[in-house]
This record gives sequence, C-alpha cells and structure tokens, in this order.
Amino acid sequence: MKPDIRTSYMGLNLPSPVVASSSGVTDNTENLKKLEDHGVGAVVLKSLFEEEIVAEMQRAQTQMERPGYTFPDMADMFDFVDTETGVANYLDLIRRAKSALAVPVIASVNCISAQKWTYFAGEIQKQGADGLELNIFLMPSDFDAPGAAEFERTYFDIVADVLKQVSIPVSVKVSHYFTLLGKTLAELSNTGIKGLVLFNRFFSPDYNLADLSIVPSNVLSTPAEMALSLRWIAIMAGRVGCDLAASTGVHDGDGVIKQLLAGANAVQIASVLYQNGLDVVRHMNERLSTWMAEQGHATVADFRGTLSQARVANPAAYDRVQFVKNFRAMK
Repeated sequence: MKPDIRTSYMGLNLPSPVVASSSGVTDNTENLKKLEDHGVGAVVLKSLFEEEIVAEMQRAQTQMERPGYTFPDMADMFDFVDTETGVANYLDLIRRAKSALAVPVIASVNCISAQKWTYFAGEIQKQGADGLELNIFLMPSDFDAPGAAEFERTYFDIVADVLKQVSIPVSVKVSHYFTLLGKTLAELSNTGIKGLVLFNRFFSPDYNLADLSIVPSNVLSTPAEMALSLRWIAIMAGRVGCDLAASTGVHDGDGVIKQLLAGANAVQIASVLYQNGLDVVRHMNERLSTWMAEQGHATVADFRGTLSQARVANPAAYDRVQFVKNFRAMK
C-alpha cells in the first residue's frame, strides 16, 4: 500500500507536508493552480505589507474627510473591494485562490507593529482565507529601543490584537533574534496561535564596488541554511502549544524528511521553486513517499518527531557538548 503523506498543520488538513511559502511565486492563481497540480499541501500567498494597509487606510480617511462627505464619523470603516489598490487586489487574490484551489489558502501579512493595521485581519477572513500567517519582521538593530523585553513584547502585542479580529487559525513566522529563543517560542505558542514558522530571512546587503551602492546578497536560500531551522524545530518539538513549520533552506525531498523527523508538521519552500521550477513539489512528495515505504512507515505521524531533542536517545547532540566534541575532532 502506498504511504499516506497527508498531515495536519494549524488545524488544517494538508494532502502533503510541502507548503509553498509566501513569495512572488504565490501572487497569482496560475502559479497557485500549478502548485496544487504538482501536489503542494497548502499555499501561503505573497505577503501584504503593514505599510500598504496603513497607507490605504490613510488614503481612504483623507477622502472621507473631504468637504461634502456625508459620514466622516465612519472613517474607521473601509470597503476595499471595489477600489483599484494593492490592498483591494490582495483581497481579490484571496477570493480567486479560494475559488480555484482545493488545498488550504493561507494569507500573509508582513508586519512590524500592532498599530492601526490589525483590524484588517478581519477583512482577510471575510474573503475566505483558511488561515493567516503573520510574518513579523523585526530586526534587533534599533539602538534607541528600550530593551529586549520591549522588543519581544511587540510580537505578543501583534498576536493579541490579530486574534481579537479573527477566528481562522493564525501562525507566526519569526526570526531567531531573541535573547531566550526557546522560552520566547514556547510562550508565543501558548497565546492562541496555531502555528510557528521557523524561520524567516532578512535582507542581506552587499556592496557594489563600482558605484558604492548597497545591493541585495543571497536573495535565495541555500541548503546549508536549513541547519538552523532543523536544530530549533528539533529542540521545540513537543515543547510548544501549537504546530511547527520549518522554513528556509529546504531544497529537496531529503530536506522535507529531515524536518519531519525533527518534528515539523509542515515544511515551507520558496527559493527552490525559483531555482528548479514548480514541479519540484512533485519530486519532493515522491521522495518522501519512497523513503516512507523503504522505512515501513504508513503515515507521516508514524515517524514525525522521532529525532526531536525530546525523543532522541542522545539529546546532547543538540547542545554544547556535541559542538565541543566535533570541534576538537576537526583537523
């Protein structure tokens, strides 16, 4: 019997653990339908930015405050459906994706604060999104910030405000920039969110020596980058109050298998879709299915998390003692 590669993530039933991450690939229904045809388990739509939502809100408010406008006291209620804006187009993308796809459609908002925009989560839910991913994009590089506690508090404020607006499952995509990463992830997982995505990638700068301009570097991930998320998925599996999704550096079926062994419920991919095409999803699923058959696993649940820190026979492999051992062995 062919292995069953279905999984559950954020309370959603996925035909495959491979999820198309938020990127330029997931910003149109043509690509989304191709991804579904190739066997993707779910899609995360390209992110809408907090700044776009706030700018549209301010534009609408300015119009409502013009002389002759009938109900200026309704300035906090906006209808984006019939306007040609990026925000309206995003809501339309959600509707069209839900109409075209059978797999779960997860909207995404890239945000930096809990200010002004969070009401918009309700608009996303109204368009039929199956879930919402909050890509919280904070860099700990503000030297005027009051401290680590205030930096981390922003995450909890965003989550609290969004959860007030929606009943659909919410996930949070975070970076590894925390003073106490494990403790913070555990606390976030118990706020009512349904998923944690480890980890997002920040803009990496490089210098053009010809004109001394700042240019992007390493826009796409490499397989070597999977090590960070693999380690932390394994550390957090069984210690969080929500599902886990691995992100960054997964470029083949073996990467998917490893993240599932570490304890991930789902595995997000993006860079490999640009590099190898959308049909790479099919190859990943085939590799997963073949490996499961070879190992005698009938379902993903049979092996998920078996190499997590909480369940592995040698938990020191994730800690300093293993680093010291390997470092001393290097010649």
